[in-house]
Amino acid sequence: MNLALIGFILYLAVLIVIGIVSAKSSSEGVGAYFLAGRKLNKWVVALSAVASGRSAWLLIGFVGIAYAKGIAALWAAAGYVTVECLMFFFYAPRLRKFTEENDCITIPDFFAARFGEGSGFLRVLLVIVIAVFMIAYVSAQFVAGGKAFFSSFGIDQTTGVVLTALIVLLYTGLGGFVAVSKTDVIQAICMLFALVVLPIIAVIDIGGPGVVLANLQNADPVFFDLQAVTWGVTLGYLGIGLGSPGNPHILVRFMSIKKLSELRFAALIGTFWNVVLALGAMLVGFTARAYFPDVAALPGGDAEQAFPYLAGQLLQPLLFGLMIAAIFSAIMSSADSQLLVAASGIIRDVYQKLLLKDSEVDERKLVVYSRVAVTLLVLAALLFGFFATDLVFWLVLFAFGGLGATIGPTSILGLFWKGTTRAGAIAGVITGGMLIFLWKLVPFFKVSVWNIYELIPAFIGAFAVTVIVSIFTRKGERKIE
Repeated sequence: MNLALIGFILYLAVLIVIGIVSAKSSSEGVGAYFLAGRKLNKWVVALSAVASGRSAWLLIGFVGIAYAKGIAALWAAAGYVTVECLMFFFYAPRLRKFTEENDCITIPDFFAARFGEGSGFLRVLLVIVIAVFMIAYVSAQFVAGGKAFFSSFGIDQTTGVVLTALIVLLYTGLGGFVAVSKTDVIQAICMLFALVVLPIIAVIDIGGPGVVLANLQNADPVFFDLQAVTWGVTLGYLGIGLGSPGNPHILVRFMSIKKLSELRFAALIGTFWNVVLALGAMLVGFTARAYFPDVAALPGGDAEQAFPYLAGQLLQPLLFGLMIAAIFSAIMSSADSQLLVAASGIIRDVYQKLLLKDSEVDERKLVVYSRVAVTLLVLAALLFGFFATDLVFWLVLFAFGGLGATIGPTSILGLFWKGTTRAGAIAGVITGGMLIFLWKLVPFFKVSVWNIYELIPAFIGAFAVTVIVSIFTRKGERKIE
């Protein structure tokens, strides 16, 4: 176990060094700190978008679903892979072009430029939405880190949550978006390595693919039935992809690419990486179920412990340490990006744009304030994490869905329909947020035919309301192509 810890510590040291090295370039101003000055190349953007979008949901949550639900988990992967591929080809070019022409650094910046600044209500509304859901999102990553520390090194889960938060805070606070994007590349490679190597080793160790298939059939006769889950669950899995157009930590990757022409190549890289990671995570879940047919054999009887527990049983200590590093790659690649997005809303959108009203201010001082904001957000996410009782899979989906329902429909319409108005955007954001909470908290929607992933009705409702309100408020609003 000492060798495992050494391998893991070496991985963490690399991240921290990147943060320190990136600190100087990130300190030049908020554009550099939050968007890397729009100078990232296509490889970094592609891998960073994939890594930050998958989070602990992939290696902890999705592996757990594959373990429990079998091949039906494929519906979840199909949803987000398809949507994110389409986003790279169609959504990203428009967003990148518009945000550069209007000097937009954040998603609220984009909304303000597209629909007019007005009283600042829309900007503040978006900052609140992003902060609330991002805190829940980051908290889920910290909880996943605590689970990984517990199952891998025997460290108390609460202590593991705190350690995860401190590690993310250190390199994110120092290096900003430059450090986050560079570490995302390393983390994407670590995730790919782990999700390809571990299932291969597991299949060989257990006796070959035939033994795996036989064990899975014995464990659950409908394990390979795509229709083994209800239509509501299937629709919910497919609908996961609807969250991607509304998650700012994915969207800012499109905004940061150096050349608009490189997005097409980035789309191919990102889609390939998404497919391989999804298939690898499913195979880990399958082989773990073949080894441990009864979930009670996993730590705490928790299916979300499948990946670290399987790795611990099969691998030599040093390689095991690298596998745990892959889990933390998934966790950190999302948590760091989400923290920066939330901090950018506080500093760029509220402090600089509204309170200072774009008056002269030392850019380096804004970066200092941004680092303070990141620290405060980490503390808020920690507090939330200590009280969160949901599984990582569903906690992430709630936050992912909240952002997807509020920002997704309005941003799509804002980019593709010139008739979208500021009033329509405000109505859409509010409707999406209200429906997410309604479907999540009202018991009626959990025991009836309406029991589907809350993102789907919230996304449809927000889209419809944005269109309807825009139609009735088009007169008098400035037209922006």
